[in-house]
Parts: sequence; structure tokens; C-alpha cells
Amino acid sequence: MKLVRYGPQGREKPGLLDAAGHIRDLSALYDTIGGQELSTAGLQRLAAIDPASLPLVKDNPRLGVPITGISKIVGIGLNYRDHASETGAEIPSEPVIFMKSTTSINGPFDDILLPPDSQHTDWEVEIGLVIGTEARRVSEATALSHLAGYVTFHDVSERHYQKERGGTWDKGKGCDTFAPIGPYLVTTDEISDPQNLSLWCEVNGVRRQNSSTAQMIFSCAYVVSYVSQFMTLLPGDIICTGTPAGVGLGMNPPQYLQPGDTVRLCVEGLGEQCQKVRRAVA
Repeated sequence: MKLVRYGPQGREKPGLLDAAGHIRDLSALYDTIGGQELSTAGLQRLAAIDPASLPLVKDNPRLGVPITGISKIVGIGLNYRDHASETGAEIPSEPVIFMKSTTSINGPFDDILLPPDSQHTDWEVEIGLVIGTEARRVSEATALSHLAGYVTFHDVSERHYQKERGGTWDKGKGCDTFAPIGPYLVTTDEISDPQNLSLWCEVNGVRRQNSSTAQMIFSCAYVVSYVSQFMTLLPGDIICTGTPAGVGLGMNPPQYLQPGDTVRLCVEGLGEQCQKVRRAVA
């Protein structure tokens, strides 16, 4: 099942995709797609709906973030060996955790806004894990049972803020528009193995990242279990799990996003994003 939210920003309606990939309107039955809908019982109720019984959404509306009620976004850094190597970092012995602010949340096709003084904003395609049931100190064996589904996630990162401004990585991760999510949430029953999905990113039509989640150092299950040892994960929370090699920071010389650039990215089975880059107004 693929769940979406569509319509103008701030006024999105809930929907789901039918077998042909068309949006069906859920707004007569649901106000949104949030924590209750992402629970095991909530997803069962949604799965019982015949998409053909729902109104067909015409044209091609804007797609927003597919869920609401995200209380936190937890990032995992340096989770692909080739990416750690290209940035000159040591291979981590435990997952590196950082946080992205909820004000960075952005639609999958909405513009990326470069901060007024930013010169080093980078791209990072990732698989995002969406929590469906509360996870607190869960085991690796049971971790994936706490997921509602998966999303394509763009962990936009301002490297100067992240690496040169002192303190934690969070400064470079939480700027407005730096967390495009979607286009839809794919429930776990549609993804047989989250460790065997291709993912890629293109900048201005040039393929920069091209890898597989099989290359992750710490698996999706391990990451959910690990993070839950330090904080309670609530329904709607998202863990973005790291990016493979091919980021701008790793190029020689480094290359970063500029106003007018176009970024396309995709995780296999989870849908494609596309964003234009422009400068935020000071």
C-alpha cells in the first residue's frame, strides 16, 4: 500500500495509490495520515479499503510529505563505507546519530532553499524508516515490526555549518527545506528486504550517487534497535539511514548545489523526488 498526501502546501488531503498508480481520495474517511493511521490496526483498516470505491483524483496535484505528526527525525551518519571513505572519516564502530529539525520537512517536489550565506549545500539520497508503533529499547530481531513503512528521503546538508561551525552536525542538517520526504509512504508488506534496494541521485542530469542499501554498515533493523536504546521512537518518527558515496563533499574539488540546479533522487520501490534549488531570501 502506498499512502500520499496531496494538494496545496498546508492544506493537503490524504490519499492512496491504486494498482494503476492513480491517487484515490481518502478525505471522506480520514482527516490525515498520522500516528493512528500508521499503527498496526490503522494500517489494517486502510488495507481493507477497496481503492476503486474511492474518488479518483484528477490531474496531477502537488504531493506533500506523505504523513503528519512527525515528532523527530533521527539521522544516521557515515553508514556506507564508501561514503565514510570519500569524506575522510573513520568507519564508525557504532551508528553516528544526529537530529534534523521538524522545520526542515519539505515536500518531495518542493524547492530546496539555500540559506542566504550558504556555499556548501550538498545532496544525500537515503532510505527513510517510518515508525508505526512505539519503540523503546527494542531488539534487533523485533525492530522492523515497529515500522509502518519506508520513504525516499533527501538529507540535504550544509557542509560548512556541519563541519566548520563547531558543536554537532545538527547545524548543517536542520535548515528549512532540508528534509524532502516522499512522494509516498510504502508499507512494509510491499518491501520484502529493505537491505536490497537500489538508490541513486542525479544533479542536473548527471548521476552522482548509485548504490544499494546492501552496502549499509548498520542495517535498518539494527539502526531502529540502536536508536531505541537512547530515545523512545513514536509513531510518525523517521530515521534517515545514511547515504552512499557520490556526494559533493567527496568530489575533487568539492562541488555543491547552486541556485538553478535540479536534483532527482530515488530509492527502488519508494518513488522518485525532484527539487529545484534556489536561494532563500535573507
